Amino acid sequence: MNQSPDEPKLHVDSDWKAQAEAEREKLLKIDNDRATPSAAEAAEKLPPADFRSIVGLLATQALSGLGAYRDPETQGVMVDLVGARFAIDLLGVLSDKTKGNLSAEESKELTEILVHLRQRFVQITQLIAAQAAQGNPAAVSAAMGTTSATSKSESAKPKLIIPG
Repeated sequence: MNQSPDEPKLHVDSDWKAQAEAEREKLLKIDNDRATPSAAEAAEKLPPADFRSIVGLLATQALSGLGAYRDPETQGVMVDLVGARFAIDLLGVLSDKTKGNLSAEESKELTEILVHLRQRFVQITQLIAAQAAQGNPAAVSAAMGTTSATSKSESAKPKLIIPG
């Protein structure tokens, strides 16, 4: 059986399976690299939406209202007793409504956070009340970590919200 020059020649490549497998593995590696976030992407992700995140969010809001963080513009301490009390009360409601449904660790953490925040709320409230009773607004500012008496601009004064 002689082949005519017009007929195509059949070329059998014995390595085609190995080449196809290598190409498939290469594509799988590329897909896996795309699916695996880099360190920068992982840092940008939000924390998991779980019970601990809810408690942390409300505790941070309460601490902020109790003057734990400085105002980024004025560097003065911001005290918002109304907002802090609301966040603490929300944590209390969360504790009441989840009683019996939390793990021992979650229950313990929530109780400890509530005790700490309530104690801090009482301390800050008593400190502000004592300073205000002395009739010394500069002392109230100093107790909150600022010196509004020396500041010249109104925006540099501490932000204080006290329930009436």
